[in-house]
Amino acid sequence: MPDLPTPQDATEAALFSECWDAVLSYADLCTAGSTAATELATEAFSAGMREVRAAEVHGARYAGRRSPRLSRIPLLLTAVRTAAADWEVSGRGSRLDPDLRLWLNSGKAARYTGPPQGRPLALRGLRDMQQPDAELLWLAEVEALPLSVVARRLGLDPATVSDELAQVRGLFRDRCHRNLIDAPQAPGCRGYVRLLDAVTRSPVTEVPADLSQHLARCADCAEAAACLRLHGVGLPAALAGGVLGWGGLAYLERRRRAAEVRLGAGRPGPPVPDGMDADPAAQKARTVRNGLLVTAVLVSLLALGVSLMPFGGSGSIDDTVAGDSPRQPVADHPGPSFAPSAEDTTVSPSARPSGGPADRTPERTPEREDPDPEPQGTATTTSSATATRAPETCRVRYDLVNQWPDGFQATVTVTTEQPLDTWRVAWSFREGQHIGQMWDADFTQNASRVTATAAAYNKAVPAGGSLTFGFIASWQGRNSPAHDFSLNGRECGAT
Repeated sequence: MPDLPTPQDATEAALFSECWDAVLSYADLCTAGSTAATELATEAFSAGMREVRAAEVHGARYAGRRSPRLSRIPLLLTAVRTAAADWEVSGRGSRLDPDLRLWLNSGKAARYTGPPQGRPLALRGLRDMQQPDAELLWLAEVEALPLSVVARRLGLDPATVSDELAQVRGLFRDRCHRNLIDAPQAPGCRGYVRLLDAVTRSPVTEVPADLSQHLARCADCAEAAACLRLHGVGLPAALAGGVLGWGGLAYLERRRRAAEVRLGAGRPGPPVPDGMDADPAAQKARTVRNGLLVTAVLVSLLALGVSLMPFGGSGSIDDTVAGDSPRQPVADHPGPSFAPSAEDTTVSPSARPSGGPADRTPERTPEREDPDPEPQGTATTTSSATATRAPETCRVRYDLVNQWPDGFQATVTVTTEQPLDTWRVAWSFREGQHIGQMWDADFTQNASRVTATAAAYNKAVPAGGSLTFGFIASWQGRNSPAHDFSLNGRECGAT
């Protein structure tokens, strides 16, 4: 499995963060398990980014004309389909979705890679558009991102992005209509081309009965109608189906649900102008959170009242605290202390009896005296936390390379005093940061704890040598550095 390419600059790092989730989502539809999905997404992402970089190197050649490739996310998604076809040919097809395998071995798949005039109308129309226009259309219609987020990603004015989207829709319609005229038509479809153009221009025009019957029978003309009609709900489906083919509608549904989750999670957005209603989804999420907070407060007050009620004895709270119950007041246990206590300096752990209740350290009383007190200042024992702490054999450096409104790129460099045959680096995040992709290492994340393991080519590290890997992650609110690093289970110090 190839490794993900390393971002070359902040712009490309932001691109990785924006596109990886989409690629993995479609790869998950195409495969029969999460491990296969990650491998397929990584392979497709690497191949797609090579094509993106190659096109950008020669981009000046196409100034003022359409780009010779799709916009970034559609290009990476089609790379997933191409990688899946390679898996089927190379004997790895058992890891793909069975329905996708049937589709790949049918004539439907050839339509997306065959001669340009035979490809879906939406795919041809999107390729004929300039990159900024195609990206605006895809992010708004298929990825279902709020226009404020789309404007931020593409560097557009949020106040005018809605008007620009309307213009881009019109451009897409014109490209599709031109391709429809230029494409070879079946004899029964030629007479409906002009009528189809006229009917789809207005949302109030009635569809003639003969055209309606023809659209019910002809899949090509129904596909063209969805691309030409900009006032209904068919455009996103036409784009997703025309670019992806198999799984296009399922991918569209996934992206819409993901967009709803992002809105419901209260992700920071632009301020709402005075006199305008806030976003309904975000308002609903805030209402739910406020209700949960009120419920939590009421439950806490009820629990506090129950805990203060007298049980037995004279009913005094002091009697309850001073009773025979082994449970101690919370104030007596403020938490672990790293300073040596009196008990730590007088009672050695090896001197305590083992087994049964005798394992508990007896409480000191004013009448109890140490039978062999040491002179003050000569105690040699330390707290258990200090005594069991292993010496540091590694040093770690955490570098924040780039950061943008909802993501960041970082590198981790670990220097080891001992030679390693393989390595495993673990750390924790403080503010809920979540890694989307990593290079030069494999990773797993469980809540705030992340574990990075060596790749196949960089397992061995000599004594005094260092290992380095990087990743891209998302963040909200704050993005404080990672902490609590360890190498193969042993704590690392910071450089």
